Amino acid sequence: MKSLFAIAKLTIKAAFRFRLVVLLGALLLISVVILPIMIKHDGTAQGFIQILLTYNLSVITALLGFSTLWLACGTLARDVEEGQIQMVVVKPVPRWQVWLGKWLGIMALNGMLLAVAGGAVFALLHWRADRLPKEEQQTLQKEVLVARGSLKPPKPNIKPVVDKLYKKELKARGEEVENPAALRKQIEERVKRRIQLIPPHRGREWSINVQGVKEQIRDKPLFVRFKFQTAEESYRPGQSRSYPLIWEFGPENAAHERRKMKLAPGSFHEFEIPPNLFTKEGELPIRLENHTNTSFLVPMTDGIEVLFRQGGFATNYIRGLLIVYCWLALLAAIGLFAASFLTFPVAAFCAIGILMLGFSTGTMQSVVEEQSVLGVNHVTGEPYSPLLDSILIPVYSKLLDVVQLVRDFSPIDSLSTGRMISWVQLGKAISQIVLLIGGIFGLLGAVIFSFRELAMPQS
Repeated sequence: MKSLFAIAKLTIKAAFRFRLVVLLGALLLISVVILPIMIKHDGTAQGFIQILLTYNLSVITALLGFSTLWLACGTLARDVEEGQIQMVVVKPVPRWQVWLGKWLGIMALNGMLLAVAGGAVFALLHWRADRLPKEEQQTLQKEVLVARGSLKPPKPNIKPVVDKLYKKELKARGEEVENPAALRKQIEERVKRRIQLIPPHRGREWSINVQGVKEQIRDKPLFVRFKFQTAEESYRPGQSRSYPLIWEFGPENAAHERRKMKLAPGSFHEFEIPPNLFTKEGELPIRLENHTNTSFLVPMTDGIEVLFRQGGFATNYIRGLLIVYCWLALLAAIGLFAASFLTFPVAAFCAIGILMLGFSTGTMQSVVEEQSVLGVNHVTGEPYSPLLDSILIPVYSKLLDVVQLVRDFSPIDSLSTGRMISWVQLGKAISQIVLLIGGIFGLLGAVIFSFRELAMPQS
């Protein structure tokens, strides 16, 4: 452990010697404290959070993320290029300890900078919140500066319906289908749209199971988060985009709430409903009536959910910062992995390439869903590149599974909407991001560095 801490200490000293900490501290101070004070929001809780919480945490993550990659690539690659590493490896210190010691030094720096920047954001958040109007302060305390759990209606099982319609379609065609995957996908989308659609002058009912948290939410108000789309895309300038909706909450034969409101499509809406509207069996009935001449489409994934208070904001905020810290741990492992066998410029390019690969999951997701890289010929129904598809689609599918282990966590979105980041989620982030994915990069980097020739003559 002494050798590990000694190498970590040398890494921290090198970061100060390179003026990295001073420069990064100045950038964080300007971006996180000074700019949000100068920028004026619209006076609402939503605008306040957009600037102070979402913006600040995104800037912190971006600045620390890129500095982590730069330092991780530079601290090891430059030591090798300048011959300084030879003074270390001739001592009775295994090379894997050199690699791990540098990772610990980088993470110690990240922990210090993240704690300072996160604490500044937390203090600034409460200082600016006191200057909002009283109504907006109450909204902030109920919807953002809180840790809320989420309950959603059960997702319908559409597989039996899709199977039945698919077999019926095959029988009706009476011939072999050239692209069965595309046909099944079309039927699945048709079934989904039929479930999500609320025709004019019709209604839709949901039943949300609150049995597991019934005692926790008793006598406490709940919040409904709702989003919908309309079939009416075009409208005249100045025309209102709000549509009248009639809601009913609770069982009809007991105390229930009926409310009429106007909501705009395409964005999330949150509103409070009275407590104790669930049945003895722990079901909360919700009914929406469409009394317009336009069809509504409510997404199955995030169309409607019920939010309830589970804890305070401070602890939730700390858990969110710890998940950001897990991301930084992975970036440090990626940078050191690249520097284990590459020069500094090439290692930085390789690490950024791996990072960009993680951001390009949208394209890979589309390719996997369509089962084609270059698309399908609409005349023949055959893919343009069957050989390329057979190679890349399985690769993309596996890459998506790996990247999803990291991207499943979104602390900034959760904090900005007042959602609970549980200890279980934090534990999964540590195990998946740091131990699994980061451990793979760390193991590969340590093994490669252990077998690398470090006594090559330098020009």
